[in-house]
Amino acid sequence: MTDSIFGQVIAVRKFTNGDIELDFYHDDLVTEYRYSSDTSRLGNFPKELAETLASTLSTDICIEIFFGDDGTPTHIELEECDDEEEDESDDEEFDEDFVPEES
Repeated sequence: MTDSIFGQVIAVRKFTNGDIELDFYHDDLVTEYRYSSDTSRLGNFPKELAETLASTLSTDICIEIFFGDDGTPTHIELEECDDEEEDESDDEEFDEDFVPEES
């Protein structure tokens, strides 16, 4: 069975040695993921996926990360996030007491 988590990238740290650290917000938690080309370091993310995740910082893109049975990421899916605050403000724009003028 494939596990997945859904959320957004909230911070990215890129290092001169090529390492990438990502803070991923999901389920009211922040999980740090890391890519490292140094095999002696704990790198739990493939480089291509880490770079794609990093590119979503400060966007309205939500990510679902899928993990294999061994816990390593297998692929990601990107989609535009629903902005709950925007939805609420859209609802407030409609005045329930408004009656259109008759011609």
